[in-house]
This record gives sequence, C-alpha cells and structure tokens, in this order.
Amino acid sequence: MKLTLSPVAGLPGANETLASVAGDVLTVDGIAYDLSSVPEGGEATPEGTDHPFVGTITRQAGEIVAAIRWTYGDDAARNQPTDPAYWTADLSDGPVPSPIVKETTE
Repeated sequence: MKLTLSPVAGLPGANETLASVAGDVLTVDGIAYDLSSVPEGGEATPEGTDHPFVGTITRQAGEIVAAIRWTYGDDAARNQPTDPAYWTADLSDGPVPSPIVKETTE
C-alpha cells in the first residue's frame, strides 16, 4: 500500500494518528478500512466526512494508493518537512511509521 500522509494539527491534547496496514486493510485510529474491493485501474471515492481519506483511493499495478489525514499532537515541532516525498509510506504489512518531527527539549 502506498500512502501519502497529509499532516493536520490536532486540537490541544489530541493524540497523534496511529495506523497500520495488513494487505489491503488499512487501520487508522482503531478503525479498519477494507480496500480490497478497489479494482485494478479503478478508484473509490469515500463518502461523507467520517473517514481519514483525502481524495480518491486507487489501485495501480496491484497496489492500493491513498492519501490520509495524519493528525499530530502538541509535541510536534513547528516546522515540519516540506518535501512531498517525506510524507509517503510504501508498505504491505505493519505499522505506518510516524513522520512527525517532534519538538526538541533542551
């Protein structure tokens, strides 16, 4: 699964997004989204607003491609990386690594 993470500041005290991938199932903050029905070369557009997806979900060369909102908490550094490549993750199983740069304390 190829994910593009779209960073969004959470409300004060909000937890950072936690996500994981198991094949075609993406779990975000404890809710599993089974994306296996997205056909090769096809796309799906999530309905409503109660989901983490940004834009359409596609399947290209057998791989799910999607963008999700990634909420970050109060401990995030003010300046986050601006290179779009930094915000992508490509994995088939396991946790999605957090790309958020944390505030350093001195």
